[in-house]
Amino acid sequence: MKILALIPARFASTRFPGKPLVEIRGKTMIRRVYERCSGIFEQVWVATDDHRIFNAVEGFGGKAIMTSGNHESGTERCYEALVRIEEKLNCSFDIIVNIQGDEPCISPVQLKELTGCFEGGKTEIATLVSRFGESENIFDPGTPKVTISKNLFALYFSRSAIPYLRGHKLEQWSSNATYYKHIGLYGYTRQALSEIVKLEPAPAEKAEKLEQLRWLENGYRIKVAITEQPSFSIDTPEDLEMLLSGNIIDD
Repeated sequence: MKILALIPARFASTRFPGKPLVEIRGKTMIRRVYERCSGIFEQVWVATDDHRIFNAVEGFGGKAIMTSGNHESGTERCYEALVRIEEKLNCSFDIIVNIQGDEPCISPVQLKELTGCFEGGKTEIATLVSRFGESENIFDPGTPKVTISKNLFALYFSRSAIPYLRGHKLEQWSSNATYYKHIGLYGYTRQALSEIVKLEPAPAEKAEKLEQLRWLENGYRIKVAITEQPSFSIDTPEDLEMLLSGNIIDD
C-alpha cells in the first residue's frame, strides 16, 4: 500500500486562534505532530490555507501544500491536497491518512492500528475508538461517542451517550455498559475519499454536527480499531496549560 499522511491545519480557530504554531517546550504543535507521523510514514504533508503555517513547516524541513481557504471540513482539504501532491510527485496513493494537527502526543501505535484496518483490501474508511475510562464523562457532548458491531464496524456516532441504558439511573450507565469515544483519526482509500467529498450533508450529520454520519447515511462502512493508547487533543488554551503542567509529553 502506498500511503499519504496528511495533516490539515488552519490558523483560524474560534476557540484557539493560531493553534498549530503555539510552542510546546521548544517546538510548535504542528512540528510535534509532523515528526511523530514521519517516524511511521514516508510521505507526510501538512495541508494548510495559511502562509504562516506553510512557512513554519518548510522552515523545520517538513513538506507542506497550500489549499483553498473555502473548505468546510478537513476531509475536503485532504482531497484537494491529495490531488495537488499526486500531480507534484507524479504518482498515485492507495490510502490517505487524515491526522488531526492538534494532537501533539499522537502515538505511532495508533497510526499503525489505523493503517492495519486496510490489510486485506476490503476497507473503504477506517477510524479509531477507545473505551471511556472510569473518570471520564460519557455525557460530555464535546466527546463524540460511537457504537460498533461485533465485526468492528461503526454503527452510529453521537454526541449523546450511546447506547441508551434503559432501566438504569444515569450514574449507573458507565458501570453497566461499555462506552466508546471516537478518536478523530481517519484513513480512506483513494476512491472512497474522492467519493465522500462529493456527498451532500445528511440529516443525522446536520443534527449531530458529525461529518462521518454523512458517510454512514450514504452506505459507506467505517472499519473501527479499538486502541488502548491515550489521546490528548488541544482545543483550547486551557488544554494547552493542562498538557504543559502534566506528564503527558514524552520528548
